[in-house]
Amino acid sequence: MKTAIKKYKFAIPIITLFILFVCFSFVYKYQPGVQIFKNNFWSFLKEMIIALPVMFILVGLFDVWVSKEKVQKHIGKASGIKGILLVMLLAFLQAGPLYAAFPVAYILWKKGTSASNIFIYLSAASIAKIPMLSFEIGFLGIQFSLLRIFLSIPIFVILGIIMGKYFEKNKLEVKDGQ
Repeated sequence: MKTAIKKYKFAIPIITLFILFVCFSFVYKYQPGVQIFKNNFWSFLKEMIIALPVMFILVGLFDVWVSKEKVQKHIGKASGIKGILLVMLLAFLQAGPLYAAFPVAYILWKKGTSASNIFIYLSAASIAKIPMLSFEIGFLGIQFSLLRIFLSIPIFVILGIIMGKYFEKNKLEVKDGQ
């Protein structure tokens, strides 16, 4: 228990303050606080409860069904342009919110995907998912959406490669459970 309190010493006061704020908002009928809880927090919590278990099941199946050697061969350090295209395709096809991409990125990292490809995957998942593009085209038009995608792709590929090289040059490591 003491280790949990020590580990979350900054999160616990913030969560406590949020809970107190929401409680006081309902008691004193402070509408901005009630709105924050009902419209933002509650809808986000429901979305997470629905999306995350599905993503974890899919990530678990990917972890079991796809071998480390296959991942390293196709999107590992020596994969080149083919690896970049594959991680971008994976990101484009992913549905759901951005936080669902992080478990996928973790399992890809664990299986030997290059750091550059992880950065490219996360960037592509944040700006170019096909389900998101369909809404964007409906609201902003196809010309704007295509222009944004064609300008964004080279930028996040270049930045992903630079960040991956920096990551590997400084021998940064990700440790399980931290």
